[in-house]
Amino acid sequence: MRNPKILVCSGSSRSASLNGKLVALVAKKLAILDAEVTHLSLKEYPLPVYDGDLEESDGVPENAIKLKRLFHGQDGIFLSCPEYNAGITPLLKNTLDWISRVKEPGEAYKNKVFALGAASPGGFGGMRGLIGMRTILEVGLGAMVLPQMVSIPRASGAFDEKGDLTDDRISGQLDRLVDALLRATRIEMSH
Repeated sequence: MRNPKILVCSGSSRSASLNGKLVALVAKKLAILDAEVTHLSLKEYPLPVYDGDLEESDGVPENAIKLKRLFHGQDGIFLSCPEYNAGITPLLKNTLDWISRVKEPGEAYKNKVFALGAASPGGFGGMRGLIGMRTILEVGLGAMVLPQMVSIPRASGAFDEKGDLTDDRISGQLDRLVDALLRATRIEMSH
């Protein structure tokens, strides 16, 4: 069986993003375990704010089509979700919404395994945003999301100079999530 194709993406495009650090760490862990990793930066695929009138007049933007094709080609997806005011980032929500509007064949959300994580400078570790993200993916888009998630509170000091987590408990949670993502992805690939 071929190695799983896993896309990793942060819901933040900020250069010093804590969620960007989490995505980089997940990508490293997945590559060590022989996954074929695609590291997606949403900064490279700018999209206008979703507007039904804009869609009707101009169609779906080319970047949304490219993103749908990219998502479709994956077996699994890890999303690191910053929390903005107890919800997900407008960037991530807008991206998911535009991808859902692409009418060409293929599934962007169904038939693949999603895993979620968050890193936050606050004490909740992005958990409130993760709950919202789970609802959007599962209820709104029909995706299969792993039940376990990783939440990194006080993340400003959670990573060492090599990009690894300094807290052994959270590091273990992340390892278990990465293993679960690969295991579930391989099961889905065998069907």
